[in-house]
Amino acid sequence: MSLRFIPPAAALAAAMAALLPVAGATQTARAADFTVRSVEVPELKGVFGEVKSRTVVPARARIGGTVRAVSVSEGDSVKEGDEIALVVDDKNALTLNAADAKIKELKSQLENARTELDRAQQLLARGVASQARLDTSKTQFDVATNQVTAAEADRAVILQRAREGAVIAPADGRVLTVPVTPGSVVLAGDEIARVASGPYYLRLSLPERHATSIREGGTVRIGERGISQDKAGTPATARPGRIVKVYPEISSGRVMADVEVDGLGTYFVNERTLVWVEIGKRAVLAVPAGAVRTAHGIDYVTLVTARGPLDVPVILGARFPGDDGERVEILTGLKDGDVIATAGR
Repeated sequence: MSLRFIPPAAALAAAMAALLPVAGATQTARAADFTVRSVEVPELKGVFGEVKSRTVVPARARIGGTVRAVSVSEGDSVKEGDEIALVVDDKNALTLNAADAKIKELKSQLENARTELDRAQQLLARGVASQARLDTSKTQFDVATNQVTAAEADRAVILQRAREGAVIAPADGRVLTVPVTPGSVVLAGDEIARVASGPYYLRLSLPERHATSIREGGTVRIGERGISQDKAGTPATARPGRIVKVYPEISSGRVMADVEVDGLGTYFVNERTLVWVEIGKRAVLAVPAGAVRTAHGIDYVTLVTARGPLDVPVILGARFPGDDGERVEILTGLKDGDVIATAGR
């Protein structure tokens, strides 16, 4: 076998020609690569928020007596003006009977006074009675008329008192507690029920060390209904809320804050739900979620090196939304400035 001698210049030119397509392909592929940079993300603290009602209005008895009926129970929805209980004072019936009897008596006296007045007018017209007698009869008639009017007003007061035995819902809302049962004896002003008229909000209780990290107008993330991590989800899937009030007093090493959020109307008052509060910022290394692949239970990213692609195992942290999609935090395995291949490589 004979070997042909190739000049060094020709060999170099042939090698460069062979490498040109590869170099061009590498340049095209790297257009989709991602350079790992340190970014600042909010540092979130998970706490439990309690659902509260902005206003809780008591429905009170307006008269004293015995609770004859209760038409609501805990959890019922009521409208303003609905009757939720009935209080009956047995003395009202007796007082009403006495008032009716008094009116009958006074009306009889009024009839007698009217008859005396008519007789006095007839006698005066015939000249057999004096003007003084007519004036006396007219005065007696007027007094009897006023007495009947006063007695009827007293009877109206008794009827109104009986009508006030109906306990009325003071506002629209949900009934929280009903501390009485039929047969209970109550006084005027006693609480018959408590109505949460809303609107609902979340009350947060944070450790004192975070007091300077929260502010009114800040954004928080509210998980799904439930107190377990599985039901609440993650900060990436949580809905936003807004801190509307931070209380200036620290009690027992806790600072209180109120969060306004929509969609709490079906929650129980004092129900707890998971809330993530921003307490600062921290620097992290993050990559697009699509750049991570999992094999045999281990997460990998493809590192672009001078020697070619290299699969590097990484430990993942939290996920959070980025400018161009979801990002995932890399705890170990990469450093600032590394170039990785995305899923489209």
